[in-house]
Amino acid sequence: MAELQNKKHKHGAKVPAKRKGYGISSKCASLVKEQRARLYILRRCATMLLCWYIQGDD
Repeated sequence: MAELQNKKHKHGAKVPAKRKGYGISSKCASLVKEQRARLYILRRCATMLLCWYIQGDD
């Protein structure tokens, strides 16, 4: 493991031992996508319930 930390790129920069994962923009995009999916489901459920309620008034 120590060998990975000491290796260098052609330009002299060290190779990171571990990647930290996603950046802030990727996390934000993921959260936005999840919230949009939740809102879509809620909107569909509300529409179904409203249509069901209106149909029941006949």
